[in-house]
Amino acid sequence: MNPQIPLYACLYAREFPAQAMLRLRPALRQGPVAILAGEPPRQLVCSANARARAQGVSAGMTRAELDVFPDVALLPRSRAEESSARSALLQAAGQFSPRVEDSSDDLCSCCILDITGTEKLLGTPEKLGQKLLHAVRALGIQAAMVISGNVDAAICMARSLPVRIAVIPTGQEAAALARLPLDVLNLAPEHAETFARWGIATLGALAELPEKELIARLGQEGQRLRQLARGEAQRLLVPAQPAFALEERMELDAPVELLDSLLFVLGVLLDHLIARATAHILALASVTVELALEGGRTHTRTVRPALPGNDRRLWLKLLHLDLQAHPPPAAIVAVKLSAEPGSTSRVQMGLFTPQLPEPSRLDVTMARIRSVVGETRTGRAVLEDTHRPESFSVAPFSVPQPSAVRAPRGRSRTAVRRLRPPEPASVTLRQRRPASFVFRAKRYTVEQAFGPWFSSGNWWGAELWSIEKWDLIARSERDALCCCLARHPMRDDWRIEALYD
Repeated sequence: MNPQIPLYACLYAREFPAQAMLRLRPALRQGPVAILAGEPPRQLVCSANARARAQGVSAGMTRAELDVFPDVALLPRSRAEESSARSALLQAAGQFSPRVEDSSDDLCSCCILDITGTEKLLGTPEKLGQKLLHAVRALGIQAAMVISGNVDAAICMARSLPVRIAVIPTGQEAAALARLPLDVLNLAPEHAETFARWGIATLGALAELPEKELIARLGQEGQRLRQLARGEAQRLLVPAQPAFALEERMELDAPVELLDSLLFVLGVLLDHLIARATAHILALASVTVELALEGGRTHTRTVRPALPGNDRRLWLKLLHLDLQAHPPPAAIVAVKLSAEPGSTSRVQMGLFTPQLPEPSRLDVTMARIRSVVGETRTGRAVLEDTHRPESFSVAPFSVPQPSAVRAPRGRSRTAVRRLRPPEPASVTLRQRRPASFVFRAKRYTVEQAFGPWFSSGNWWGAELWSIEKWDLIARSERDALCCCLARHPMRDDWRIEALYD
């Protein structure tokens, strides 16, 4: 078998600090924006978008020098937002290759993908590059894509390439790199000064230098630079294996106190979380909002609907109702949104099964009820492991799986109609057994009596209870009655607890 020719794709996003900030602030994308690093008043420009660079903004400018650009919006650098954006970029690249290397630096994001042998699955390299760039643009990031059989050749080409796709044919790396400036090699200052004195300005000129003479003057570093310029440098790919996490962070420009303003930020973060989950064919099972407050405190809330889903309007409404019922105690300075992934909910209904309400409507209704009656007073009733009547607890509501819902089989059973609260009855005993009773202004004569059944509990505490129960078949002048009669010896009264249909 012929070995496959190695093929790599370089995804390069320049001015990454600015792109990481603007992906969560769509309102600022149409204007010039500069990112400031450092502590005031010694802040310097570390990154800027294309509109700001077109006006003359460059890296290293001070805050005072930016006063001549009144239209440029200034934002402080956020390492947390850059980390979230870089994780999202690596996850997007991981959809196209299991081997992804993170070669990012402080100001740019660079991902190397091993796409050897993916033609049958993902199409030609050009189609793969278009699909990958489309997935990256969905994250709000603009990047360049270069595909080559040499890793370093792809990186050098991507550093000088605008936002588009380029493919370097195998064996033509030197010709493709010849016109590129020396800046794409990230030279050390002393080497850049040396090449400037020699008049070397492009990779093609560097590639033409004699190898032995270059090594004699610059050492082994000279040989490495010459190999990079000729596209002949070889190295192994070091794949990164980041943990899959759905998290988005955003540091607010000013403290926020109004819930409506916070919902606008949550909507932007939800868009990115849903897009990332959908790309992995997943849904959001729960969403946790962590709000950083003034004074160093945090306010955390978790919303978990009955079924996972990717409906943005549903999640935004649930978060709105939850935060409205549990507002943060101080102004908000940063927002972190994390989600737990789950499988997409698809329920196969039977042909004659009645249509059920939509789970989203149920979740919103339950959230509104909780905001009125309280968190611990809504849910589903769960019977406790005791014989005490009306003993149950409230558990969070959950939709059972279709396989867990089974129709009753076998012979038909008598239905029990519980009376809540139990209704009083006047009972006449004969030999300690009910002989007749008055219920709802009617007198019934007992024809058959089954019992008694005694139950008691909590003898060790203040909630002592004791019950004597009878199942009766009785008849009045016009109708018959099957019921459950109970006596509480501690209160010495009789009550009808249930009717049998």
